[in-house]
Amino acid sequence: MIALQRFLLVLLLAALSWSGALMVETAHAGGLVVVPSGNRSETQPPIPDASATRTRAFKTTYPEKYEKIVALLKHEKKLVAHIKQVAAAYDIDPIHIVGALVGEHTYNVTAVGSVQTYYVKALSYSGLDFAFRYKGVPVQTFVQRPEFAACAEAKDSAALWSCRDRVWVEHCGKSVDSVTYEAMTFQQAFFQPFFAGQTFGLGQISPLTALEVTDLVNRVSGYDKLTPDRPQAIYRDVMDPDRSIVYIAAIVRDAIDAYKQEGFDISGNPGITATLYNVGQPRQRAADLRAAVASGKGRKLPVENYYGWLVNDKLDELRSLLDSGS
Repeated sequence: MIALQRFLLVLLLAALSWSGALMVETAHAGGLVVVPSGNRSETQPPIPDASATRTRAFKTTYPEKYEKIVALLKHEKKLVAHIKQVAAAYDIDPIHIVGALVGEHTYNVTAVGSVQTYYVKALSYSGLDFAFRYKGVPVQTFVQRPEFAACAEAKDSAALWSCRDRVWVEHCGKSVDSVTYEAMTFQQAFFQPFFAGQTFGLGQISPLTALEVTDLVNRVSGYDKLTPDRPQAIYRDVMDPDRSIVYIAAIVRDAIDAYKQEGFDISGNPGITATLYNVGQPRQRAADLRAAVASGKGRKLPVENYYGWLVNDKLDELRSLLDSGS
């Protein structure tokens, strides 16, 4: 009798173990961990020294820069209306676009007084002759190296350029077949042909990020697909304010989708999407988070950085800006 009871207990424990494993698999495959709104930390995470140095150099402060971008959004009613329209097309809350703009112009560049200025800047780049090269080698040629071969299996531009970015990071500081991968980012190596600044236009979008979401923008908005062979078209799209808003929406949509694939719904937390807009590489970060959760020792939820923290902290005021658009 005792032996039978032990046998039944073993069967019960096995069944519970199998059931638990099945529930975990089901949660990962079908269920989503909904990331709650608000900040995970009570105080703002540290702001990078580069941001502080840039702000001091222009003799301004973060509060002044914040107020300037808020004032621009209050004044530019057509811009806010456009933000709402584009957000609807990409099935995102327009607050995500507002958050990205506010974060960029608070901690990176200072907003100009009028959107019209960005149109003028866009025209100034349209006739320039330049290419995306690293030590004289075009990026289109460099990514044909064997190290990048696995990236050819990517199904879309986001996966393709994310893969190439990841390969560069993996080889950073190393030499492969007499080619040195310098200690800099893929973006810095190839996609800043004019000066050290990496981002451009109202959305402060890098050429690499624009390439990543070009398939999505083509599918939703009908824009021609971008390619490194036509760098002027990339600069036109990221510097034209109307088109820049479209790319911001696509970047946010892509980040939300990347996290959804790993089991996290970040669509209700503008601070997280703003953080990802700031730091990039949403696929790798989402995969890292999933791995940390699976290990049982790491974080359970994504965490906002200084940039996203501000967006969540100012959320009520930022939402009120959306009332200014027609």
